[in-house]
Amino acid sequence: MTTPAPGLHPQVLATLGLAITAGEYPPGTVLRTDELAERFEVSRTVVREVVRVLESMHLVESRRRVGVIVLPTDAWNVYDPQVIRWRLAGADRPRQLRSLTVLRSAVEPVAAGLAAVHATPEQCRELTEQALGMVATSRGRQLEAYLVHDIAFHRVVLNASGNEMFARLGDVVAEVLAGRTHHHVMFEDPDPAAVTLHVQVAEAVRERDAERAERLTREIAVGALKELDVLAP
Repeated sequence: MTTPAPGLHPQVLATLGLAITAGEYPPGTVLRTDELAERFEVSRTVVREVVRVLESMHLVESRRRVGVIVLPTDAWNVYDPQVIRWRLAGADRPRQLRSLTVLRSAVEPVAAGLAAVHATPEQCRELTEQALGMVATSRGRQLEAYLVHDIAFHRVVLNASGNEMFARLGDVVAEVLAGRTHHHVMFEDPDPAAVTLHVQVAEAVRERDAERAERLTREIAVGALKELDVLAP
């Protein structure tokens, strides 16, 4: 068979990943390499590459003489940003958004409190810049521009905490925020109160007020959960 065209591997990966996370292939389903190659009109080499990626996410498992087995949800690497993206693209989006937002509410307030203790002057400046960027793009239906600053803001908070485990959640939070925007689980303009809270968090971190930074960030998380009640019940 001819060499697959560039971009074909990501296309096959996305199609299979979306189908598995959407439940089109229930746990225990056996996927045959030769059948997948025929269906997608690609080489078996391409299919094996795709399967290796899916295995790294614990969505499937290759078993000799059996084939590629779809694994149950509790085996998946639910922190993988790509898995999160696929799940947010499916019918289970409201539950997934709520689950991830609850995770954020448990982690980010503590991270903000730690950031008030450990943030470098450069991180404090960046946090303020991103908060002001959020203010500047919070009107006029500039959600994509707002998203850039929102993601950057939360990455700084997690990184500035000084806790490497929190910092590694930056991609997870980024996918949550992007998913809300791209799947229209946002108001046309962000809630002004939430935007103000981000500015106040930046101030609290800069002023080394850990208690205030944690409390304000918890208010942001509570507000995000209330928004989901309205936009993704």
